[in-house]
Amino acid sequence: MKIKKYSIILLLLLAPHTTNAQYSFKAIIKDKDTHLRLTGVIAADKHGHGGASNDSGVVIVNIPDAGTDTFSIMYLGYDTITIAVTLPDAAWHEVDLSAGEGELEEVTIVSSTRTNERIENAPIKVEVLGKEEMEEENTIKPANIVGIIGDVSGVQIQQSSAVSGNTNVRIQGLNGQYTQILRDGMPLYEGFSGGFGVLQIPPLDLQQVELIKGSASTLYGGGAIAGLINLISKKPTETQEAVFTVNATTLQEEDVNAYFAKRSKWFGYTFFAGYTHQNAVDVNGDGFSDVPDLSTVTIHPRLFFYPDSKTMLAIGYNGTFERRLGGDMQVLDGHPDSLHQYYEKDITQRHTGELIFERSLPGLVKLTVKGSVSSFNRDIETNIDDIKGNEVNYYAEASVFIPQKNNSIVAGVNTTGDNFKKLPGSDSIALNDFYNNAVGAFAQYTVHLQSQTTVEGGLRADHTMSYGNFILPRLALFHRFNDTWATRAGVGLGYKTPNPLEVQLIDYPEQDLQPLPSNIKAERSAGYNLEGNYKKEIDEGVNVFVNHAFFLTQITSPVIATQLANDEVFFSNADKPITTMGFDTYLKLTIKSLELYAGYTYTDAERKYLSQNQFMPLTPRNKVAFTALKAFGKKWRASLEGSYVGVEYRDGYINTQPYFLTSLMIERKFGKMVTIVVNGENLLDYRQTKYEQIYTGTITDPTFKPLWAPIDGRVINLSVRITPFKK
Repeated sequence: MKIKKYSIILLLLLAPHTTNAQYSFKAIIKDKDTHLRLTGVIAADKHGHGGASNDSGVVIVNIPDAGTDTFSIMYLGYDTITIAVTLPDAAWHEVDLSAGEGELEEVTIVSSTRTNERIENAPIKVEVLGKEEMEEENTIKPANIVGIIGDVSGVQIQQSSAVSGNTNVRIQGLNGQYTQILRDGMPLYEGFSGGFGVLQIPPLDLQQVELIKGSASTLYGGGAIAGLINLISKKPTETQEAVFTVNATTLQEEDVNAYFAKRSKWFGYTFFAGYTHQNAVDVNGDGFSDVPDLSTVTIHPRLFFYPDSKTMLAIGYNGTFERRLGGDMQVLDGHPDSLHQYYEKDITQRHTGELIFERSLPGLVKLTVKGSVSSFNRDIETNIDDIKGNEVNYYAEASVFIPQKNNSIVAGVNTTGDNFKKLPGSDSIALNDFYNNAVGAFAQYTVHLQSQTTVEGGLRADHTMSYGNFILPRLALFHRFNDTWATRAGVGLGYKTPNPLEVQLIDYPEQDLQPLPSNIKAERSAGYNLEGNYKKEIDEGVNVFVNHAFFLTQITSPVIATQLANDEVFFSNADKPITTMGFDTYLKLTIKSLELYAGYTYTDAERKYLSQNQFMPLTPRNKVAFTALKAFGKKWRASLEGSYVGVEYRDGYINTQPYFLTSLMIERKFGKMVTIVVNGENLLDYRQTKYEQIYTGTITDPTFKPLWAPIDGRVINLSVRITPFKK
């Protein structure tokens, strides 16, 4: 599994300063050659106090005690320098950084927890896939981030449709509707868009991906029962950026992506544009497409304004336009007849407007106001039906971050909602138009009881239009016993309002979905986690890190979908809960230029409302993954990955077979501007269709089984990345 390097990652809010203590180290960070101020530079002492420079290059680190202290100034691509300071010190230090020949381990700024803590000392665990991983994924799977999210321990990527390729993200054994997906802290990808949202996000457009597993409803509201995935967009730097990627695969996929960014004193911009084309492919020769015919265009321009050193305003638009066509290959080739008729066409459009305003106030207080509106149109056409619909998702928030000597407070209010409507020209369906809305207030208090212990408490109060009020407390604790051992624990409540269009393990046709009954209730949850960490420098250049985490989640009054013999799908609350429990074990070993990662996840997920066969379908109880990454000088790099997926259980079918997947990546750099990558996925060519036929019924009217393994088989891709302005 790819994950950020724990030794230097700082868990910092995107705020210019850290806590307001008695003594402060203050500095202005610049590039030594260009004299431009640098954003995101880390200043940290050996005791774990740290901060990141803001958009004006200003960093302030607050220290509880007077005396001599030493600060390391770190920035990716620059030489690290050390400054000794005797506190109290009222002077501003001007620091000029020189570009280094070697690259530092990447420094990542994390925003999902909104607090200032080193990532290894934070009460709530955040796993970060940073810029390095995004750049690598851009050359392996440039169309979307599905593959890289699936590399994370405890996360399962579940393809729910053999025809369209629709996919959902499952965390700790729970279905996809319990995972909240955010873009810059704002939920956009729910309901009618199903699993298409995560399939339409290119990694080149992202700075990083942040994952929190388990209950995370305090800051972001209902829906984050299994966890959340926060997609962080890139910001411009004062150095001109440009990246071009061209990719082609053996499955007849072609990708072209481009990213540009630049910032001046008062103004900045980022611009992403991408195109993906995929031909329909029948991998197993059964006459039906295993990979759909696909064309996707994505554009994402953002403008940034900096009226002064304390203010930032960002305005952006994101547009995604996609056409998917799958089904009978003879129909897709334009030759339907009385026997060959089956197809499904999905035409989608997403238009999203976004606004983020940040202002630094006296006392290192930070005010943030942000909002987004997303309109998603989907036209689902088959040889029998044509369903057209529109869903509008919106989110607005105002929050404040207040740092103090040994504690900090985050508080705010927000509103979120979605509105689904059938569009003219749509065939008649039973599902009615519907509207969900929630208004909430939240507060989070983080306190350092002593230098080795941090406690964090949170509380959210939400009012929903249709399902009443919800009070969601959360408590988390981190304690470091010594430099080697540490522990983390937490408990939190959550809820989920019913939505008949939420992604399921099976893609039920929209024409079969029935309206929600008037007596249906919202789902409620309680989540618990407990973990231990061990880290040790065994020798110079040899480091080991081990994390062992237990989890338990219970969902009461779960909303379940029941399909009758006439194919109609009804929704109801079950009288007994869904429970999922288990543990993750993660190991990272670094030996000079060799990095080894290994993870094992045990998941026991059950539907207690059933009298028998209570297992959660399509959830492997045992899953193992490993990665070996080796750099050969400055030009060559290679990685070998593998994963073992254990037996899964299915309703109405025999148990699945365990299987093993492997992949190999080789990277070659030509100077600093050109990188060529050859990558092979599923090298052993394991496919579900080798084990069984995935459809029943006739060619004219097929019924597809739930998918538990890949159906696209072995894939080799070749990509070229060009960065013309890289120094």
